Amino acid sequence: MGGNSAEREISLQSGNAVLEALTNVGVAAIGVDGKDLDCNDLRNYDRVFIALHGRGGEDGSIQGALEHLGIPYTGSAVLASALAMDKIRCKQLWTGIGLPTPSFYTPSNEAQLVNVVDEAEFPFIVKPCREGSSIGMEKVQSGLPELVNAFRNAKQYDEVLIEQYIDGPEYTVTIVGQEILPPIRLETPRTFYDYKAKYFSNDTQYHCPCGLQGDKLAELEQLAKWAFDSLGCQGWGRVDLMMGANQEFYVLEVNTVPGMTSHSLVPMSAKQAGIDFSELVIRILKETLV
Repeated sequence: MGGNSAEREISLQSGNAVLEALTNVGVAAIGVDGKDLDCNDLRNYDRVFIALHGRGGEDGSIQGALEHLGIPYTGSAVLASALAMDKIRCKQLWTGIGLPTPSFYTPSNEAQLVNVVDEAEFPFIVKPCREGSSIGMEKVQSGLPELVNAFRNAKQYDEVLIEQYIDGPEYTVTIVGQEILPPIRLETPRTFYDYKAKYFSNDTQYHCPCGLQGDKLAELEQLAKWAFDSLGCQGWGRVDLMMGANQEFYVLEVNTVPGMTSHSLVPMSAKQAGIDFSELVIRILKETLV
């Protein structure tokens, strides 16, 4: 938990919640901060529950180190983790296999933003390629100057992805093992479901059950599973999707190490399925035994 990424604060919250749950059920667990970690210090551990969010924890780095050490760990392996973290390559893969995802652009400099404005219609979502928790992410309503400012902000972190904004309800689907947990529909009075809405706001609304039924619910779940499987993900994860005005779903991203805080979506979904937090943590840990 912890680590050096921009999501360190949230990672510490997730890690401490998981640690408490494990110790409460009798697991001999020790919390390890990933900040300046020497992976050789992990050699004496039987397995690792990864609660590192963002770079270093979700991008295949810690997974590769643990593979080298021969230590089982929770969640997806190296390649799937790296793909899911890299929003551009992930969307390129999805486009190639015909999975619906919002149209996108990958300008490498400000001069190329003129082409984006000429080819597409506002609004856009501008985000860094390899950051989570909506860090560096902005919604751009109109105008090249606003788009340039958002590009500069995202560019501080990484390559920039400009995505067509989908105006409609947002859904998230949790997968643990082969089980799809009840989807959640999100509502926020903010411009979009940003960092504050995710972790600190008390006016974000979470609807679980999500309100979908029958074929539309099945479509949402199947699309989420397709996105998850297409990257080679395993163990557990969360898939975020939007529904457009045309009532069609669009996949946004896959989170391979989702949050496990008091505001997090995975525990909410599990609770709706009758799974308390401790049982959820144990189920995720048991996936390392498969």
